[in-house]
Amino acid sequence: MVLTLEADYAVRIVDELAQSKQKIDARTLSEHTRVPLRFALKILRKLVASGLIVSYKGAHGGYMLAGPAEKITLRQVIESVEGPYMLSRCQQDDYSCTHDTCCRFHEIYDEISLIVRNKLESYTFGSVDCKKKNS
Repeated sequence: MVLTLEADYAVRIVDELAQSKQKIDARTLSEHTRVPLRFALKILRKLVASGLIVSYKGAHGGYMLAGPAEKITLRQVIESVEGPYMLSRCQQDDYSCTHDTCCRFHEIYDEISLIVRNKLESYTFGSVDCKKKNS
């Protein structure tokens, strides 16, 4: 399973804002994160709506984190663009993977999803360090 492109881009954008600790305009964010500007603007709107970042209008406008990087979790950012993390669509209230019987995997998926959500919640943008891969 792979993180969606939108969630990956959202993480990059928030990380750039966390690292810079200052207001950055959308075009600069797009260039630094290699996220296409149109897509970055869409993601930035979602991040603002979720309260994770704030936007400033005008000639000297831009975006900043709404709070300390140590308080913004990986889960918050991913779920701000994707909605609640679920391993399977059968976990959604309005979806039924079976017609007359219960799903034999629903509880397993719930358990795995909870583990992933808790792990994503344990990482903040102030606590993550860069570790290089072994070459």
